[in-house]
Amino acid sequence: MTWTAPEVTPADEPLLGAERPMLEAWLDRHRATFLANCAGLSGEQLATASTPPSNLTLLGLIRHLTDVERVWFRRRLAGEDVKARYGVPGNRDGAFEHLDPARAETEYADLLAEMAKSRAAVASRDLDDTFVHERVGEISVRWLYIHLIEEYAQHNGHADLIRERIDGRTNE
Repeated sequence: MTWTAPEVTPADEPLLGAERPMLEAWLDRHRATFLANCAGLSGEQLATASTPPSNLTLLGLIRHLTDVERVWFRRRLAGEDVKARYGVPGNRDGAFEHLDPARAETEYADLLAEMAKSRAAVASRDLDDTFVHERVGEISVRWLYIHLIEEYAQHNGHADLIRERIDGRTNE
């Protein structure tokens, strides 16, 4: 039996509320929106580069976002000794190369696991807490949330186009 990515329904975004729960909810909404773009697709479809000459694929984005979650929340914020799983230093396209559709289920699960670990890494931090980025210096947790929302929003645009090219499905 061929694995297909599960269906996901993003929650409605909050319209009112305190800043922290709103930032958390918006990030989770963007995470779920990305996963919804993958829903119902097989590993082969997730690995399909549908917008030549770009090498962007949904599976590549799954791998890239796994690294984004891992590096920003676990390595930079929490100080864990972890490295990117798929990215290669000096090669911005590392997560998009050497894709194996047979690993799609595992790599999708890796993304979900990193999302959970990211939530745990930031749970005890205040928005005004800071950490040091190796290139740009001191950054607040608030900035980190905004940056990750931006990162997912950008890649959700890519994912929308890739998905539409694969099977015509669009998210409303």
